[in-house]
Amino acid sequence: MPDLNEILKMAQNAQNELMKAQNDLDNVEVDGMSGGGLVKVRASAKGRIVSIDIDESLLQPSEKQMIEDLLAAAINDARGKADLAAQDAMKKATGGLQLPPGFKMPF
Repeated sequence: MPDLNEILKMAQNAQNELMKAQNDLDNVEVDGMSGGGLVKVRASAKGRIVSIDIDESLLQPSEKQMIEDLLAAAINDARGKADLAAQDAMKKATGGLQLPPGFKMPF
């Protein structure tokens, strides 16, 4: 059975790993797409939008509503992938330690 000092050291190491993983999330990038690739959004795992690419075929005034809808769909797709990448990074940082249900890391 580990003594209290060992437990505290393990907790501090786990906290350091979580902080490192959290900081690294901004370097993990995912791509979201909609409209069969006509609209693409690149985002970090923290949800920061890095870039947006719109196919030239959509750049007509009559296509305004469709572009808006496709852009929203691509952002949501990128956000979903960013959430999965963040969860994966946190699992790696915690060594597979199961966090309590509803527990969210502060980012």
